[in-house]
Amino acid sequence: MDTSLISAFLGAQTGMMQLAFAARFERMNADQASSVAKLIDAAQQNFNSLANVAAGIGTNLNVSA
Repeated sequence: MDTSLISAFLGAQTGMMQLAFAARFERMNADQASSVAKLIDAAQQNFNSLANVAAGIGTNLNVSA
């Protein structure tokens, strides 16, 4: 076999591995962004349930036992 053909084959294999890694990395980033969006939505829902609490609730807490 010609060395240039072997070199081209190895270069193509390396390129395919790099593309596979990049695709996996982007998929991980998309999953992470989705998780962050869900976390922010849950925090907003929790905040909305506390919005109707009277002012001063929870500010004077006696922790002595």
